Amino acid sequence: MQDQPHVPTDNPMLTGIRGRCPRCQQGHLFNGFLKLAPRCEVCGLDYSFADPADGPAFFAMTIAAVPALAFALWLQISFEPPLWAHVLTTLPVTLAACALLLRPLKGWLVCSQFFHKAEEGSIDREWHERRRADEARRD
Repeated sequence: MQDQPHVPTDNPMLTGIRGRCPRCQQGHLFNGFLKLAPRCEVCGLDYSFADPADGPAFFAMTIAAVPALAFALWLQISFEPPLWAHVLTTLPVTLAACALLLRPLKGWLVCSQFFHKAEEGSIDREWHERRRADEARRD
């Protein structure tokens, strides 16, 4: 770890797509293709705050679906192939597009969580605490 101060990213999208640490932009965000590293090897930022859940998969499928559908329609209208031809062409193209989008989208979401200091349910938690306090005062 270095002793110099680190300036957090001001562009979480670019930092995440590159797979870099949101705090120092030098360390790696991933161990392998999609597995998050436990911490940054440069600045030591603990990545346990990050939970992109199914967000990257949802966005990857949504983004890949439109071009895949356009390709399948073009193939069907132009050549009228049998179903197996779609399975051999459209399905692999769709799966490859989704797989290629997963890593940059996951990096973007993790860096955005750090940038925006996202926490799980903080607004809802505060509302419930105020409600309990109000009910306690009434009793």
